[in-house]
Amino acid sequence: MVSDASQPNAAEPAPGRKRVRDPEARRAAILAAARSVFAERGYAKATIREIAQRAGVTHGLVVMHFSSKEQLFLAAVPGTRDLADSVRGDAEGLAERVARAYVARMESADSADPFIALVRSAAGDQEAAKALLRAMREESIAAYRTVLTGPDVALRVDLLGAHLIGVTFSRYVLADGPIAAMSADELSRYLTMTLDGILFGSAGTSPTSS
Repeated sequence: MVSDASQPNAAEPAPGRKRVRDPEARRAAILAAARSVFAERGYAKATIREIAQRAGVTHGLVVMHFSSKEQLFLAAVPGTRDLADSVRGDAEGLAERVARAYVARMESADSADPFIALVRSAAGDQEAAKALLRAMREESIAAYRTVLTGPDVALRVDLLGAHLIGVTFSRYVLADGPIAAMSADELSRYLTMTLDGILFGSAGTSPTSS
């Protein structure tokens, strides 16, 4: 749900900004403005109105392209938009692909990364965090259904997401404890083991013993 649609003059572009008329250029301008606003304001405080103003387009055009702030966020920043690439392939090796893609992204991530934004927004605005989590969950389930089968795919994907959110909180937000002290390679190996257990129910073995 777009929270700022009712604000006065929300459909007006910023004064002095030229309107962008080419559809692809408008979309690119919206995404560039969104990345900037999300980075500066954080997910919870960013508004579609400000993003539209910076992009030189109307509020309604942003909603037409992306439907909600959550969908715009997921389209604009790294993370779930890269999920399909890391999931794509055979079920064998899925856990390792996801673990390595997550660690590689998070090691160079900024505060606009979806997992970091979710953790931080939950502390100040639970409704915004819930909306973002729902959007992330829907995209993730759709991606994993291309590889996984069974009646409990949604549950397994939700457990995987909860696990990665916890790792994000420990290592990349608080940056404290054994998980934060691991090297990136070590973290990837441990996550491969735990994600394999979540996705396929396999017990796994300690990565240090291989």
